[in-house]
Amino acid sequence: MKLVISILMLIAAPAFAQKSSDVLAQVGKKTITLDEFNKKYNDIKSKTTNPPPKDLFLEDLIRYEVGLQEAEKRNLEKDPIVQEQLRQAMYKALLEKELGPVVQKINVSDKEMADWYKNNPEIRTSNILIEYKPGASAAQIAEARKRADEIYSEVKKSKRPFEELVKLYSDDAISKQAGGDIGWQSRVTIVPSYYEAAASMKVGDIKGLIESPYGFHIIKVTGRRSFENADKRQIRAAVYDEKRKVIFNNYFDKLKKSYSIKENKNLIK
Repeated sequence: MKLVISILMLIAAPAFAQKSSDVLAQVGKKTITLDEFNKKYNDIKSKTTNPPPKDLFLEDLIRYEVGLQEAEKRNLEKDPIVQEQLRQAMYKALLEKELGPVVQKINVSDKEMADWYKNNPEIRTSNILIEYKPGASAAQIAEARKRADEIYSEVKKSKRPFEELVKLYSDDAISKQAGGDIGWQSRVTIVPSYYEAAASMKVGDIKGLIESPYGFHIIKVTGRRSFENADKRQIRAAVYDEKRKVIFNNYFDKLKKSYSIKENKNLIK
């Protein structure tokens, strides 16, 4: 008798098996099938070590559909903010589709890193800052420059160590405590005008006035790092970014030829 029951159960089993087309939930006009649910849930599982329970994930899907349909009911696709967000999403999708595979193939060799570093070394400096506030007027900037010129004249004549002059004159309260030292910096960690000035100097040189968004600097170079001791991760990232920019520039240079483009750059000078 038990054998007969077991056989009957095996025969009947397929009738109760789940199908990928089975409807797991119906949310308004949207049907969520078991297959769709499993694909999305497995995707979440592959991206996190702590996926939500299946019942909570299903609730998230239902809420998503409810929210989406409510947004459509309110015609939010016509909202200017939503339209701009959609435009940004489309732009990002285009780049990922067209350039993503190419960017992923970027390789940075040790030689490329060493060649890049020759023109972009890590430099250590100390500085005296004569600041002016963001949004300063022309008169305020002129006054800061006048004071900076006077200080620079004193620095060039003084026999005192630069660190002492920093404590006398600098407006940078943070670096002032360290004699003006701002540590090791590279082209990608400091404002261009400051870096370019420091890169053109020798260790021990003092130079001014260097203007930045913070004010006027009087710079002393205190060190220049060799490639062997430099931050390789930062160098690799910088070279990678340059190669990525070449890919983007080439792509848009070609794409722009298909469009009529007129510019009036005089308006932004």
